[in-house]
Amino acid sequence: MDFPPLDFSRIRTFPVADRVNKVALELFAKPHQAGASFNQFLESLPQFLAVADLRALVRDMAQAVRNKRPIVLMMGAHVIKVGLNPILVAALEQGIISAVAVNGAGAIHDFELCFQGETSEDVQKGLNEGMFGMAEETGRLMNQALVSGMSQGLGAGRALGNATKGFPNTHLSLLSTCERLEIPMTVHIAVGTDIIHQHPACNGAALGEGSYRDFQTFASVCAQLEGGVVLNVGSAVILPEVFLKALTIARNLGHTVEKFTTATFDMTRHYRPSENVQKRPTALGGKRYYIVGHHELNLPLLFAAVLEQLQS
Repeated sequence: MDFPPLDFSRIRTFPVADRVNKVALELFAKPHQAGASFNQFLESLPQFLAVADLRALVRDMAQAVRNKRPIVLMMGAHVIKVGLNPILVAALEQGIISAVAVNGAGAIHDFELCFQGETSEDVQKGLNEGMFGMAEETGRLMNQALVSGMSQGLGAGRALGNATKGFPNTHLSLLSTCERLEIPMTVHIAVGTDIIHQHPACNGAALGEGSYRDFQTFASVCAQLEGGVVLNVGSAVILPEVFLKALTIARNLGHTVEKFTTATFDMTRHYRPSENVQKRPTALGGKRYYIVGHHELNLPLLFAAVLEQLQS
């Protein structure tokens, strides 16, 4: 086979001014000026990738609040363990968050913080000694609350919220704040995954009934999501699965839930959030964003930006 060189002198070109470009100087970051406002800081960020997604999400959240559409926060326990309860409590009180859904671990860490101002034990040390998760008060009080809630017809979230009354740190508790503001906080329990399931006071019927009632409540929240926003923060499995089923029920019962926004915040990309929060639920006309990074940086930035947008 013969491969004679091509005649490069015949290659066609065009003026660079005629080209459509993705990067332009006006989209670049601007250096921060000491003493500038937070809103000026936001405006100084570069208008690319994650920042562009964050700005779009902030607009969607502000619009949802103005239109009185729900903003639902689904979250894993790590969000609490990195000190974000004050940010989330403020967002609840400001009317930004309309409903909260957590896994069992999220409820436990919130409950312990409310009870004693500390949480998150040394797992390795406890495991080595056969005492991991065996704290008496956590297991006894939470299980008693769930059993009491079952007798009163309450879901797990309300039962635990009621049980925090009189604790010293209710002002920083999601369970307590949601109970006080009458905002639904649902707890989605996977039996065997939480330390209170190891306690002698554990009642499997109460776990199941309380969590099932919360699933029904969460499905009701999802039925009103049209025009709203779903935030999935740090839950890789439980909440994405619960959300997919609750959304299915809402649509099955005839509720229109098609055009809404979903956003996942996590430190890496996961399969279930990508499919069950981002892709599948928004296929009928919604919007979706996936922002990777640390919660302790991204969540304060997000809610501060939404507050600025609402007050502008």
